[in-house]
Parts: sequence; C-alpha cells; structure tokens
Amino acid sequence: MGLGGTTLQTLKLATIPTPSSSSLRSVFKPLSQSFLYRHSRRRPALQLFFVRGLSAPAVQATATATPKTTSPDENGMKQQWKAAIDFKWIRDNKDAVAANIKKRNSNANLEHVLELYHKMLNLQKEVEQLRGERNVVANKMKGKLESSERQRLIEEGKNLKEGLLSLEEDLLKLTDELQQEAQCIPNMTHPDVPIGGEDFSTIRKMVGTPHEFSFPVKDHLQLGKELDLFDFDAASEVSGSKFYYLKNEAVMLEMGLINWTLLEVMKRGFTPLTTPEIVRSSIVEKCGFQPRGANTQVYSIEDSDQCLIGTAEIPVGGIHMDSIIAASLLPLKYVAVSHCFRTEAGAAGTASRGLYRVHQFSKVEMFILCRPEESDFYHEELIRIEEDLFSSLGLHYKTLDMASGDLGAPAYRKFDIEAWMPGLARFGEISSASNCTDYQSRRLGIRFRSSEPALTNPKKGKSNLAPPQFVHTLNATACAVPRMIVCILENNQQEDGSVIIPEPLRPFMGGLEFIHPKPR
Repeated sequence: MGLGGTTLQTLKLATIPTPSSSSLRSVFKPLSQSFLYRHSRRRPALQLFFVRGLSAPAVQATATATPKTTSPDENGMKQQWKAAIDFKWIRDNKDAVAANIKKRNSNANLEHVLELYHKMLNLQKEVEQLRGERNVVANKMKGKLESSERQRLIEEGKNLKEGLLSLEEDLLKLTDELQQEAQCIPNMTHPDVPIGGEDFSTIRKMVGTPHEFSFPVKDHLQLGKELDLFDFDAASEVSGSKFYYLKNEAVMLEMGLINWTLLEVMKRGFTPLTTPEIVRSSIVEKCGFQPRGANTQVYSIEDSDQCLIGTAEIPVGGIHMDSIIAASLLPLKYVAVSHCFRTEAGAAGTASRGLYRVHQFSKVEMFILCRPEESDFYHEELIRIEEDLFSSLGLHYKTLDMASGDLGAPAYRKFDIEAWMPGLARFGEISSASNCTDYQSRRLGIRFRSSEPALTNPKKGKSNLAPPQFVHTLNATACAVPRMIVCILENNQQEDGSVIIPEPLRPFMGGLEFIHPKPR
C-alpha cells in the first residue's frame, strides 16, 4: 500500500513550541560532547569486505554496509547497497541459526543461503586460479622470447583475460543473489526470550490497578466528541480514513506531552533532536524494515528512492552511518521528536478505532548507541525510563517480555508496555523498548574504536590501535501521543463529563487542570 498512485510533493509540518531557554539550560549538555570522527565525504566509496566473526550474544547475518549509490548501472537500475556478511559463521553455526529462524517465524531460506555460499566459494577459487595463471603468463612475457613464443603467450593471456571477465561477472551476480537471501536472516535471540507467538509473551511487571468508576465509562471517541477535542469526519474528507484533527485542549495536551516527555528524558542525559521525516529507502532497509511490498507499513514516495518515516529510530540511526566513533564518547543517547507515518496495512476492527491506530502521529523516541557489553544495561535503563514516565501519569500498565515470534528482524530482545484503557475495556500497547545489538550498526556501518593499543604486535606500518568494533543500538518509545491521549482521557474522566489533566502535564498546558464540556 503506497501513496494512492500520486507523487508526494510537499509536507507541511506543524512546529512544536518549546519551553524558555532558561528552563532548558540545566538539562542540555553541550552538543560538542557527542561529536564523532566521520570519514571525509570526499573519500572513495567504501569497498565490500568480509568480517571474520561476530559477537557471541548478538550474531546475525549482516555486517558493515557500503553506502547506497544513486548512480545507475549499465542496465539503468540503481545499485543495491551491500553488507559484509559473515557467511562462515552462519555455516559453522548452521543448527543455531536454523533454530533461531524457526522460533522467530522467519521466512529466511538458510539452506539456499548456504548453497549459494558454497557456490560462491568455488567460483572464488576458480577466479583466483585464473588470476594466478594470468600472472604467470604476464611474468613470462617480461623476458626475452622468440616471436612465435611471445605471440602464443599473448593469445593465451587474451583467452585468460576473457575467461576471467566472464567468471568475475558470474561471481558478481552470485554475490548479489547471496546478499539478497542472507539479508532475510533475522538477529539472534536473547536466551531468556519466551519461545512462541505473541500469546507466549510473559508479564515482567504489573503496576497499579484499573480505575474504578461509579458511572458508565465513555471511550475516548465519545469523550472527544463531547469535549470538542478532535474531528475524524472532516479529516476523512480531507485526507482519508484514520486521519484526524486535534482541537482545543487536545492540541495543548499533545504539546504538553511532547515537551514534558522531552525534558524528563533530557534530564537523564539524552540529546534532543528533531529529525527528517523523509529518508532514503536504503536507510529504512539498513534499520531492518521493509520499505516495499504488499504488507509494508512504510509509505514510499512514488518515482523516488525515498520513504516517509514510521519511527524516528530510522533517521536517528542514520546520523552516524559509515562512521567510527571514539569509544570515549559512548554511549550516545538521543531523544527525538518527529511525526510518524504508517500504512497500517490490514489493521481494522473496533480494537483499532479512533486514535488507537492512525496513519500519522507525533512521537518521542529514545535511541542509544553503546559498547556491546553495555547494551543489556541500557535496555534496562530504557524500560525503566518508560515505566517512570507512565507511573508519573498514574497509568495502570504491564510490562511484557515479548515472545520470539513477535520480535521484528532487528530485535534481540523487546519489552512492550501495555496500559489499561477503560473505554476500550482492554490493555493497549503504548510503547516498546528493543535491544537490536549490532544488527543495525553492521548494516549502517557504525563502529567505535578504543584508544587502547591492540593486544598483538601490529604489522610494520600499521596502527597499533585496536580494530574498530560495531556499536550496539537500542530504541524505545517515550511517548506515542495519540495512545497517550487515549489513556489520559479514558482513565481521568469524571462523572460530570470533564477530564482531569495529570499533574505533571499542567505546567506545560498553561496550568490547565481540567478539560470541561463546552457550553452548547
């Protein structure tokens, strides 16, 4: 599902008011602290190379990615970015990889990957053998030779060159096919993740109890209509289904949620960002999402290599693409404000009505880049921040350790938080926190280098610094605005039809304590 057959020309985005500079000064850290080494933009394109091994808890198929080039090849097609894949590790750990593919309900074809890898190894040997023969012929021609012998060697060299060009072309095609197949292999899975579909996810934590009401409970749609907070009918005429206008206090509530969340997360050492909301399709792919296909959640822009973002995780992940970060700068912590766009293909029914599932929404997203040995620690930190935020708003929620079948390809482990929504009479997902280990960084080419010397003596002329390693990336939702509005309206409704504004949000809403019904 795309953009309805039209080409997107422009997006008009609403600006987000921010608090005064004095209130921000205490929580901002200087941006210079998060600068990194970046390769010169004038350098030649990175060459494809193969890594020898992957970190044990985070093994997966893809490795450092070369930038996607937009120049067409001989057939007029854009060249596909390539990842350096540790096929040897996959082959040597075939049983573990196969079991992981099965437990995650992945459609990756491991047998085909290994078959292509075997063919590639054999073809590489043939290429190397032919190159060796060509070098032998070239060396023979350097000496004094009879005319007939020189002519024979010239013919032999010509034949070897033609044969080598043919084999190299076959090798390139085989490598491309192998790349496409291997990129379907998902990240490995944390040993504590429950095995099975979504129903096998386990409750990690339960906080609070459902609000008790002495009057008939209204859902957010009814509350929004009576309080004149949003308009789905007009938005449907203007944009289509699953779009909406926020009105009156709902606009203030969105801004209040964003600014309160932003400042709370910044207090924990996160650098704030706003991001591009249109990105190249290759960045979407490198982050582990599918920008094309019948069931994609991504809006692709027709006749371009660009997409609308479904989460700020994608443009934030791309900030440090093809970079080596000084180890002393890690972790890098970002909190990003953006609009998000999702096709919500296949989403329908009463469980998705109203603001619960929409095509466009505002979101505050946390993103961390860290050392491999620290990613479990920061995963716990992210879920703790989420829980602190939702507890501050007085929500009744549960934290889930998501089962293997519900993990997307990049996630090594994922925790979801579901809050009680009285009007919908069920728990609904309001956030998730994922540890993607080095799945994304190997595709995006994000590494770090320690200032400590290598353990072994370097070769002559080589640096004695330890080789760069891939960072681990983590992401977590701090605030998905529409679902937070659902929670606040439904949990804080009063018998007289008003809604209480949670105390932490009041300073960000001009001191507003209640949303009252409008006079008719």
